[in-house]
Amino acid sequence: MSSVLSLRGISKYYGPVHALNNVSFEVPKGSVFGILGPNGSGKTTLLGIVMDILKASSGTFLWNGQPGSSNEMRKQIGTLLETPNFYHYLSGQKNLQIAAAIKERGKEDIPGVLEKVNLTQRKDSKFSTYSLGMKQRLAIASTLLGNPDILVFDEPTNGLDPAGIAEIRELIRQLNREGKTIIMASHILDEVEKVCTHVAIIQKGVLKTVGSVSDVLAASHDNKAATVEIEVAADNLVMLEGTLREMPGIIHVFAGDSNLSIECEEGIATADINKYCFEKGIILSQLSLKRKSLERRFLEITGTQSDR
Repeated sequence: MSSVLSLRGISKYYGPVHALNNVSFEVPKGSVFGILGPNGSGKTTLLGIVMDILKASSGTFLWNGQPGSSNEMRKQIGTLLETPNFYHYLSGQKNLQIAAAIKERGKEDIPGVLEKVNLTQRKDSKFSTYSLGMKQRLAIASTLLGNPDILVFDEPTNGLDPAGIAEIRELIRQLNREGKTIIMASHILDEVEKVCTHVAIIQKGVLKTVGSVSDVLAASHDNKAATVEIEVAADNLVMLEGTLREMPGIIHVFAGDSNLSIECEEGIATADINKYCFEKGIILSQLSLKRKSLERRFLEITGTQSDR
């Protein structure tokens, strides 16, 4: 799979502060690529650099093999890096006309992008009457003017209620199905897991891991071997926990209110656990394979949810 974006040793220093430190990765064409990290990790700085808004202290990046400062290349990228700057007293359609005039392209796309973001019925309503979700969808519509192949979003669901988040999530999926490569920075792990095909995790400006979401989830906390998570329960959880801690192949045991989550070596199957417990005189009331969440993997890597 060819790369849309290639980063090579990107660093950004503000005096003694290292906002980014030697970050390198590739964004595959056709992917939904999530740049994930705690607040203050360097995500927005990284997007600012690849969009040529900020200058890197060192390192280089290429869009489709071309320098990012190329005007022709920039026309292939739709960007939403900050709060939408629309005129509140004008309609959604009029705001898009102004955006198209500023970009010098995309005026003929306005009816189509309004339809795509489900705002055709409200195109003549003032921007001030839009919900937060509608405002964000109009902002995404603006990025689609000129039909760019690549979309770059910084925290596209930030501040939205659950309904607004669901709207943006489905819109991102739809745009990706149409062939667009989407790069999005976020600190909302659940949303990244639901929409992204690939992810890079950054902490304090350092790239901690990168790859497909499935590969990142499959890796263990020490990056040496794949692991499996299984949920178990029995009448006596204390006895069950002590027994499982002695079982070969069990890496960690996490105690919950009504069950245990265990992290095992990849070769351990649910049948092995059932047999081991039965031989120790424990009858399991729950035994199910659990897919590791991106949140668990994120905390394994970063150990924290905020760098501020």
